[in-house]
Amino acid sequence: MSVALVRSSRPPEAASRRRRTPALVVITTLVATLLAAVQAAPAQAAPVLLSQGSAVTASSQENGGTAASNAVDGDGGTRWSSAFADPQWLRIDLGSPAALSRVELAWETAHAKSYRIELSTDGNDWTTAYSTTTSAGGNETLNISGDARYVRLTGTERATGYGYSLWEFKVFGTRDGGGGPEIPGGGDLGPNVHVFDPSTPDIQGKVDEIFKKQESAQFGLDRHALMFKPGTYDNINAQIGFYTQIAGLGLNPDDTTFNGDVTVDAGWFDGNATQNFWRSAENLTLNPVSGTNRWAVSQAAPFRRMHVKGGLNLAPDGYGWASGGYIADSKIDGTVGPYSQQQWYTRDSSVGGWTNAVWNMTFSGVQGAPAASYPTPPYTTLDTTPISREKPFLYLDGNDYKVFVPAKRVNARGVSWDGGTQPGESIPLERFYVVKQGATAATINAALAQGLNLLFTPGVYHIDRTIEVNRANTVVLGLGLATIIPDNGVTAMKVADVDGVKLAGFLIDAGPVNSETLLEVGPQGASADHAANPTSLQDVFVRIGGAGPGKATTSIVVNSDDTIIDHTWVWRADHGEGWGWETNRADYGVRVNGDDVLATGLFVEHFNKYDVEWYGERGRTIFFQNEKAYDAPNQEAIQNGDTKGYAAYRVDDSVEQHEGWGMGSYCYYNVDPTIVQQHGFKAPVKPGVKFHNLLVVSLGGNGQYQHVINNVGSPTSGTSTIPSTVTNFP
Repeated sequence: MSVALVRSSRPPEAASRRRRTPALVVITTLVATLLAAVQAAPAQAAPVLLSQGSAVTASSQENGGTAASNAVDGDGGTRWSSAFADPQWLRIDLGSPAALSRVELAWETAHAKSYRIELSTDGNDWTTAYSTTTSAGGNETLNISGDARYVRLTGTERATGYGYSLWEFKVFGTRDGGGGPEIPGGGDLGPNVHVFDPSTPDIQGKVDEIFKKQESAQFGLDRHALMFKPGTYDNINAQIGFYTQIAGLGLNPDDTTFNGDVTVDAGWFDGNATQNFWRSAENLTLNPVSGTNRWAVSQAAPFRRMHVKGGLNLAPDGYGWASGGYIADSKIDGTVGPYSQQQWYTRDSSVGGWTNAVWNMTFSGVQGAPAASYPTPPYTTLDTTPISREKPFLYLDGNDYKVFVPAKRVNARGVSWDGGTQPGESIPLERFYVVKQGATAATINAALAQGLNLLFTPGVYHIDRTIEVNRANTVVLGLGLATIIPDNGVTAMKVADVDGVKLAGFLIDAGPVNSETLLEVGPQGASADHAANPTSLQDVFVRIGGAGPGKATTSIVVNSDDTIIDHTWVWRADHGEGWGWETNRADYGVRVNGDDVLATGLFVEHFNKYDVEWYGERGRTIFFQNEKAYDAPNQEAIQNGDTKGYAAYRVDDSVEQHEGWGMGSYCYYNVDPTIVQQHGFKAPVKPGVKFHNLLVVSLGGNGQYQHVINNVGSPTSGTSTIPSTVTNFP
């Protein structure tokens, strides 16, 4: 977003995309010898546990409490058990090929007398690595050999009249020539996670000290997480600056209560809130001193799992400019006053009221939301959110840190946590590699290959190779806006075409050498069905330039079907350091090739060409906020063949079904105000392609739109900064 003005051709990888039908870190305290062992003589390194937390399927299960996943959860008190019949099988997907060396089985009394351990590289063709007809059950260690991605236990004769029952099924091996010494999970959270309890002395002083450093440090290197143990905290006013996360450590927001405020204002910028980026508030209950809490933010500043026992003011003191934000899974007992906020998205929440709207206020699954009335006032209201999953979060279970991963919700309305427990999974911190500054990509990848999840502590991480997330259900969670910078033009992170990966709470900052992509979800041609357990991106942000020169051809590519993109800000910088039409060149923001992808809260801005391109079928977007690149030098620089400019959001002509609600694009061509943008949106005219409540607006007359979508919608004109709207298309 800018502060300079009032703000009230089909790619090759997409051409081969298939269709499917709906049915179908190093830890900094590790000794130097450990680091050396990771890198030296990998062929002689010890095997590591590969299977824990992997995707697992079974021929059957005895009941709802004996799921297949229990056999790879690392918990010796949970088990998988099958139906009471022969044969039965349990199959583990390790996520990527590995050289296997050992299997460990922990049988319950109901064990197999006869069984086979089978290996496969593709899940179709199997070879037998071990077999027996005389197993006595108990704990068995089996030495095996073979390269495989899939490991299957097939039981052919039961030892009892019950089913086959396993406490644990562990597979050990190495990847890429060696596993290295086992990397420990858990540990301390590092120096930039500040943990408080109600008896901590001078909490206010410490919070103020961090805010003083971070208030105006828009492109600084410090990162902080303020974590509050369950309890009640009196007389607190936590002002939150850049790269600061504040969160409660309870399982429920009501476990941690402030008799006070969590505040974002814009005094550092003369009352202008349009650059209040990169911060968050989560999992707290507030009793605001004045009765109303102030959260005057713009992009990349989520307000999640918050309970405000009062009102919420989204505008800065003096009601200066503010340019939009995001609330999810929150309960505001009083009224939300957006005032000068031009656009806002609220999801799966409860509000006591909503006072006004400027250009675009969008709600899905919000109890108490205003009725749909676009464009006067511009409220877009969906009764439910079709698919959602709340962001994973760190909490304390007694004295033990765990990460709670909420379950998927369908047609959600209201908060997920009200009334106590919520569906989901608690993962002990010991199953996470706690990544600290200085960690290498090699060690991060070794931890992932070992079966650990990732918890990035607040910091900046330069990586020289891609972080490879290959195991189903992996959690990659950042604290304090942890920032990953890819060096030498590599892709920062790639996710395999597997179920249920959760990426949350981190920033990818492009490096000075161009990266073709920064984040890839699924490889090109991904085709697996993930409808039951989709991958999700939540508060995953991308920045190109601003903190220094950065380049990337395409920021995010989503190839996996059913992916949920829940609140992202993908931003090519328009201010700071290292920006300019070619200096931070970035042609495309988000490209979606997968089918059945849902975006809830899609903020994408300032790309040299298309900000969003959509090739997958049955895509849906609820709330889209965009500005075209300010710094285009002239009309020729943005010319797209015979079309004046590249659309902010383009659906490919091949797509048969697509839908969007509450979507806006703005132009501010301040280098050449005579530039004309033919439209903000482009889509094929087909019965299955539908848009609701679109707008385009020229900020102060710096450039103009001829239409809203395709050749539909009135042009913007003059300097009045009044949107042109289309309520329904076609």
